[in-house]
Amino acid sequence: MLRKITYMAFVAAVGGLLLRRTGLWSSGAPLPVIDEDGHPLPGSLSEKTYVDINGVRQGMFLQSADVTNPVLLYLHGGMPEFFFTERYPTGLERVFTVAWWDRRGAGLSYNAGNPPQDITLGQHLADTLAVTDYLRERFGQEKVYLMAHSGGTFFGLQAAARTPERFHAYVGMAQMVRQLESERLAYEYMVARFRERGDLRMLRQLEAAPVTVADGTPDAYLSVRDKAMHRLGVGTMHDMHSVITGVFWPSITSRQYAVGEKVRLWRSKFSTGVMPRWAQQILATDLSEQVPKVDLPLYFLHGVHDYTCCLSLAHEYYERVQAPVKGFYTFDHSAHSPIFEEPEKVRRILSEDVLTGTNKLADPASDRPASWRPSSGILTDAVTLGLPGRDAPPQVVELTELHGEVGGLSDE
Repeated sequence: MLRKITYMAFVAAVGGLLLRRTGLWSSGAPLPVIDEDGHPLPGSLSEKTYVDINGVRQGMFLQSADVTNPVLLYLHGGMPEFFFTERYPTGLERVFTVAWWDRRGAGLSYNAGNPPQDITLGQHLADTLAVTDYLRERFGQEKVYLMAHSGGTFFGLQAAARTPERFHAYVGMAQMVRQLESERLAYEYMVARFRERGDLRMLRQLEAAPVTVADGTPDAYLSVRDKAMHRLGVGTMHDMHSVITGVFWPSITSRQYAVGEKVRLWRSKFSTGVMPRWAQQILATDLSEQVPKVDLPLYFLHGVHDYTCCLSLAHEYYERVQAPVKGFYTFDHSAHSPIFEEPEKVRRILSEDVLTGTNKLADPASDRPASWRPSSGILTDAVTLGLPGRDAPPQVVELTELHGEVGGLSDE
């Protein structure tokens, strides 16, 4: 009996050690900002905090090598992305005081009593402005920099356009514009590539669920979309070929999320799926019609291998939108996430162009037209695919009502 108890205790101890070593079991304490010798940097900030935003408890990570640096609010895409920084350091905290906010219904901000599918686009936009005001007040800065990624660009661009007085500049990474058109382009590209590669199984799955103007994005397409994109290197990152090993595993082994927080991270993701209910409004919206002008410097960062939000549509919008200063920057080795794939180039752009309000490093005006795509022997713009182009009637969803108050914030 004693031997059995000893054996069980040994197994439990080894199991616990493995859980901690892998990061599966973690306290969730934020890692410090360190110097070149690996020591915590004096005067730096690394904090996980929860704030009341429009009556809802919402969480964020704050990181800065120097809290007097300019503030950057980062709006994530389909799910929070801070956990990626452990495997793919961005170095943003060396240039800015960065707020990695988990928006309402996602990650740290998930609440089972307030399901993500019940959240409105107006609430997301109001929360963005409220978090901006919280950061302005906390760090004593009149304006902040706004950087949005993927789905976050839908709210970020509108926030910047509606209240430019709150922001120094807007940076859109994988900027959404006409997302249903983007999904059609991605669908046609993937069908052509899998046919070219002779992957008949994936080809049959895609051809059974076509993306069309009438039917939009069928559930059968959404169920295979991420797998197909990652297999071709046109999803989250160009070198990431599996959602399980590339996204799921890094998230559940993150040491900066506690076990319960990791559970909430994926409960929120599973409850919304690839596209939440309000995503149908996003698919029906043409942001180029809704936001033709932004009264502050405007910067777009885009990976050339990105088919989650197609480069050609973002470039087309960039050519048309009015802004006092604007720059378009392509990343040859990136798909959907240049900040994690080519962080040095992103930091240089932010430091030398965005912080100075210039566009010296931007692509030349004649470089890479809207129809340019990654080298694969396939052209995939609207013309070559026979899809609706600029002459197709746009559908515009106005977000005229902001739910909740912008003020009334409090730290917890």
